[in-house]
Parts: sequence; structure tokens; C-alpha cells
Amino acid sequence: MNNLHLAVQLFLQLAVILLFCRLVGAVAARFGQPQVVAEMVAGVLLGPSLFGLIWPDAQHWLFPWDKTQKLRDTQSYLFPLSQLGLALYMFVVGMEFRMDIVRRRLRSSIAVSAAGMVVPFALGAGLAWVLFYHTDLFPKRTSLFEAMLFLGASMCITAFPMLARIISFKKLTGTTMGTVALGAGAIDDATAWCLLAVVLASFDRNWQQAMYNVGGGVGYVALTLLVVRPLLARAKDRLVRAGTLTEAGLVVALALMMLGAWFTDLIGLHAVFGAFVMGAAMPRGVVARDLISRIQPLTLAVLLPLFFTYSGLNTKIALLNTGFLWLICAAVLVAAVVGKGVACWLAARATGLPNREALGIGTLMNARGLMELIIINIGLQRGVISEALFVTLVIMAVVTTLMASPLFERLVGSGSNQPLPEADAEEATELALSR
Repeated sequence: MNNLHLAVQLFLQLAVILLFCRLVGAVAARFGQPQVVAEMVAGVLLGPSLFGLIWPDAQHWLFPWDKTQKLRDTQSYLFPLSQLGLALYMFVVGMEFRMDIVRRRLRSSIAVSAAGMVVPFALGAGLAWVLFYHTDLFPKRTSLFEAMLFLGASMCITAFPMLARIISFKKLTGTTMGTVALGAGAIDDATAWCLLAVVLASFDRNWQQAMYNVGGGVGYVALTLLVVRPLLARAKDRLVRAGTLTEAGLVVALALMMLGAWFTDLIGLHAVFGAFVMGAAMPRGVVARDLISRIQPLTLAVLLPLFFTYSGLNTKIALLNTGFLWLICAAVLVAAVVGKGVACWLAARATGLPNREALGIGTLMNARGLMELIIINIGLQRGVISEALFVTLVIMAVVTTLMASPLFERLVGSGSNQPLPEADAEEATELALSR
């Protein structure tokens, strides 16, 4: 397929992806699901699991295979575009993240985070031990240590960017539930990425690389927050003119985001990590407001759905073709819910939070979503897991994310949007005005 043909194919794919995501979103909205959750489902439906099953010729024509029958021609441009959308999205999430609120609920956030890591990791590692010896879901090259570490990390991941969207969708920004869930989710995901770095280093038989990954990540965070952030704060007046972010300011911010994403990808972490941290370093007020207003619409409407579609193209639910494999899928799902949702609920209760708020936190933390798809895509691409286990983990990610909104409404109810404490209300008002 030549470059011109690829470009023509891309425009058709974009049209189909965007329209289908909106169609699924309209249906999902009736069930209280945000658009980003609908796009996650739409991506799977556009892959071989539904579209390819019902009309395989059309699916292969729209998303063509190359001559090797192993990689799709469209991966050459869908993958980088999906990564760009993901990085921009996490950049926006970083600008919306509020460390000042997290600090006030640090004790609860740490407790919930610890429970949301230790319990699901232990359950995931135990499942990996069973699967390693009794199934072929892990390739022969994967060791028992790598299998246990990877599945444990996959279980304790949180859908941090989706969590931010769901909290915004439920109008929980600034509340105890939203604050604790975001703080715990950020800690969990940072830990899970470090675990993934260890898995990949072990897989490549290069432990020095793991130290390089983790050390580089810590150094990047320190440099960005302690050096870049103050410099941007001092340069704020040059980035803003007549109460609006200048074009030069937009370019500088995007260039810094790209550099951050490039560096963390280069050292073996993911580009989303660098983009999120750089977003957190952006000056608040006019700069963050205008960056979000300019970046978010195109990112959410066009680029982010490409990531879900790309993941969906690699998801073949038909690979789970025996009752035993579906039983394993059910075991993974139960372990995920108990390990994350129940454990985080109990941890929140143990720190003195009311039961209703603790239930809300447990429900929100149970969603895996976007970050789960990222980590298992990496595992599949590197050959750490098989396609069948990839599908199992995709189903777990989709189901736990779909559970979040309806389960939240059932357990917590519409009374969740309680009045904020006075200090929080003032900050929420200031944040709203800054946008």
C-alpha cells in the first residue's frame, strides 16, 4: 500500500471511527456513561470481536492487513496518532490535577493507594502462578517471576485519566471522594509503571535498564517540578497578552509536552507519564485555561478515539473459545473487583471516612480503563503475554470501567454531590473562574 493510498485510507478510517464512537456514546449516555467510556467500548466493537465477526471482508478492507498477515498496514499511522492523542489527553489531565487538594487528604489517599496496590497485586501474582503452570497463556519466553509481576501490576493499575473524566462527569471535583480517588490513583499508576519497567528489564535480561527507567523517571519529575515549573511561572507574563495565551505560549507549552513525552518514552516509561507531569507543571489561571480550551476539543473528539480503536483492533474475543478460558476470564474479573474495589473501600473506612464516601472511592478506584489498555498493549507488543491473555485483560478493563458509573449511582446515589467545605468551595470557584 503506497503512501497516497495510506493517506486516503486514513481519512475514511477517521470518519468511521469518529461517527461510530459518537453513536456508541449516544447510547452509553442513556446509561449514565461518559463519552470516554463509550469510546473504549467502541474501539473493541470495531475490531475483529464484532465488526470482523459480522462482516470480516469489510473490516479487513477498512483496516487492511499487510502481506505478512501479522501487522496491519494502518498501524504505521494509527499507532503514532493514537499515542499523540493519548499524550495530549494526559497533558490536559495534568493541568487539571490539583496537588493542593490531595495534600489535605494525604492520609486517606495513601491508605487507599496502598490497599489498591498490595491486595490486587497479591491476587494477580497468585493468578499468574496458577496460569503459568496450568495454561499456555504466558509465552515460553516469559519467566514465572515476570508473569507474576506483570499480572500483579495489571491488576493494581487504575484508570487515572478516565478516573479524572468520570470525576468531572459526576461533578465530584474538589469533594472528598474525588480528591482521595485522584490522589490514590496517581500513586497507584506511578507504582505500576515502575513495576512494568522491572518486568521489561527482566524480560530483556537487563536490570541496569530498570534502574535507568526508574531513576530517569524520578529525575524527570524533579527537574520538571523544581526547575521547569518555576521558570514557567516567571515567564507567565510573556506567555500571556491581553488576558489570553499567545500563539508563542501555546507553541512553547506543546513543545515542552512533546519533549517530556519523548524523554519518558526514551527511558522506557510511557509517553503519557511525561505528558502528565509536564501538564502539572504548567502555570494555573489563564495559561492552563487557554491551553485546555485549545487542546481538549480536538483531542477528545478526534485523537483519543484512535487509541481505543487501535487497542480494539488487537482484541480478538473469539480466542476465548473454551469454557475453561472463560472461567479464567471470570476469575480475573472477580480478583480485580475484590482486590481493588473492596480493598479500597475498606481502606477508606479504616481512615475514618463515612461509608457512603468510602463506597464511592472504592467504586471509582475499581475502574481500570485507559491505563490498563496501555500496559497490556505494551505487554502484548513485547511478547510478555499471549493474545488470549490480552483479550482476558481487555474484557476485565472494559467491564470494571463500565461498572463504575452505574455502581456509583446505586451505592452512593445522587446525594454524592454534597456541599463542599468552605475552603474547597472557594478553590472550586477560583478554578471555575480561571477556565
